[in-house]
Amino acid sequence: MSFAGPPSSKMNKIAVLYDASQAVVSTFNLDEVLSRILAIAKDYFHLKYVAVLLLDPATGELHVRSHAGYEGSASNPLPSGVGLIGAAVAGRRPVYVPDVSKDRRYFAGIASTKSELALPLVVRDEVVGVLDCQSEHLNFFDAETIDLLTLFSTQASVALQNARLYSLEQRKAAQLEAINLIARQTTAVLEIDELLRRVCTYLLQAFPVDHVAVLLLEGENLVFRAHRGGLTPTFKEGAALPAMNGLCRRALEKGRPVAENDVSTAPDYIPGFEETRSELCIPLLTFGQAVGVLCLESAKLNAFDPADVPPLESVADICANAIQNAHYFEGVRRMAYVDGLTGVFNRRYFETRIAEEIERARRYSGAMSLIMIDIDHFKQLNDEFGHLMGDDVLRQMSTIFTQNVRKADVACRYGGEEFAIVVPEISAEDAFGVAHKLRKTIQNHPFPGVPRPITISAGVASYPANGVTRDELVKAADEALYAAKQAGRNTVVPSPSNVG
Repeated sequence: MSFAGPPSSKMNKIAVLYDASQAVVSTFNLDEVLSRILAIAKDYFHLKYVAVLLLDPATGELHVRSHAGYEGSASNPLPSGVGLIGAAVAGRRPVYVPDVSKDRRYFAGIASTKSELALPLVVRDEVVGVLDCQSEHLNFFDAETIDLLTLFSTQASVALQNARLYSLEQRKAAQLEAINLIARQTTAVLEIDELLRRVCTYLLQAFPVDHVAVLLLEGENLVFRAHRGGLTPTFKEGAALPAMNGLCRRALEKGRPVAENDVSTAPDYIPGFEETRSELCIPLLTFGQAVGVLCLESAKLNAFDPADVPPLESVADICANAIQNAHYFEGVRRMAYVDGLTGVFNRRYFETRIAEEIERARRYSGAMSLIMIDIDHFKQLNDEFGHLMGDDVLRQMSTIFTQNVRKADVACRYGGEEFAIVVPEISAEDAFGVAHKLRKTIQNHPFPGVPRPITISAGVASYPANGVTRDELVKAADEALYAAKQAGRNTVVPSPSNVG
């Protein structure tokens, strides 16, 4: 066997090979290093079949990272103890078989292979991979070629390790930049839903994961509040999950991250996404108190390296503090929007939400409805049983309203004994059904201290049939409410154009 050139002695060959090898160690880009290793193997050693396999220390598997001549046969990982390659890893020395048909260790990868040389890539007694050379000729590799390839493999080992270290440093730098970005972007956001959306988006961009989800503690449950990514969720946003189940439970109990690099082997795993194979759950802690869990999902096995966890913990700490600040802001804002007597939203909040829902319906050519409600003979009730009893009736009635409408619906105290319920994305007929259900529930409800039934009257108006502005809808619903009172009370009247 000879090199592509005129050198006539082994020393000359070594000198030429050394010069060529300098090109391998002169770059820190892993793909470029691999490409140059293959180029030298093919050009200087005339190898038709050559591959570089890198060792995954977490799994002990060897993955073909770059190859020539293998075509489609080099895609599956190989356990480090298998074949001549495995023998080279185990012994940390080259393994050569001049006739593979006579060696029981041979693992068939290429049908035409007759001889194989596996050279471990070792740095400071640590195997980082294997340079595998195969030939369709028997006894293809002579002693001199094996010596030269062994020398070359030492250069290749150093180059691969340098590229890996450089890649790791680049990754750390990118992670630090991501942490700084998340810190800058989240501290300025005080609206909780927008904050959670941003957290998911930034993490998805900065870290090698397929999906990000945030679950927040609400009482005894974890609520699936936000997620971003390419996997298929098994829960809808807003779903409440028992906090004491799954990997989230372990993360909350331990107060530290929990990673499963093969969720199929975790007996307590609860699938949140159909394609997940690896999951990392990080508790969101602020001042020692848990506010939720940050979940990172991957469709790959063994996706999470221990080195990835510290920067993600830093992100989780930033997010937890931002979430707590958003909660404080939400509480202050809620106080401004909540009626002090009844606990439902007040007139100020009603004006905000009806404008939002009208705009949403207009933008998406949808529908929304408004129900105006008045307690029948409320002045008489106050005169007969006192204002304290009247206040208690208002509180109980508010509770009934909130318990009997959807989460998306907004019940507000409009003023005095009058209430308004904004009902998004619903037809006029369905809104009439909601109002009728509330009327029957109130009529049948026993109000303590009041020996007779209390009833309500209601008017229903819908967008766009009864109006396309706030004033038009409120006027239409008020007129329908007035018609209900004129009709004898304890009834629901739709705005005229909704009839039928």
